[in-house]
Amino acid sequence: MSSNRNTVIRAMHDVGAAAWFGGSLMGAVAVNGASQDISDTADRARVAAAGWARWSPVAAAAIGAHLVGGAGLLLANRDRVRRQSGVTANTMAKTLLTAAALATTAYSGVLGAKVAAAGQVESAGGTKPTSDTPSEVAKSQQQLRFLQWATPALTGAVIVLGAQQGEQERPVERLRGAGRKLARKGQDVLH
Repeated sequence: MSSNRNTVIRAMHDVGAAAWFGGSLMGAVAVNGASQDISDTADRARVAAAGWARWSPVAAAAIGAHLVGGAGLLLANRDRVRRQSGVTANTMAKTLLTAAALATTAYSGVLGAKVAAAGQVESAGGTKPTSDTPSEVAKSQQQLRFLQWATPALTGAVIVLGAQQGEQERPVERLRGAGRKLARKGQDVLH
């Protein structure tokens, strides 16, 4: 068992995920929610899009930090990922959820840019069209209404799996996991 510390890459990974999760959840609740309170209905979608545009560089930095930290942790723990039972499955699930969160984030950005490019349009809010909202903008808003919750759900799951990975690093769990992996290999040889 290695006693190497990976504080910097772990911090990048965890703080990046936390900012990604927190920013996406805050945006869904506060930015999109508050856009409904703007008195001029033609400004609601535009103001929400402007808020998201201001957050985008911070979100990109958070996602980048998370990905770089994750790659560093994977490299540092590659032997444990291969040898300890449960770690490979957790790592694969976390990787798939991260890829899905990247996809929902990127697609939200594309849709948000479409809404922003429309300028002033009648809207009930950042993700809520009205019957007077142009059809292309309304379609983007309806998709954003789903995606605004998908991204925090996915990034939240990534954080939970990261917590599980932390538990898997306890010395007792390392021994149990390595033992289970060896036992399975022994059974495979016998069959």
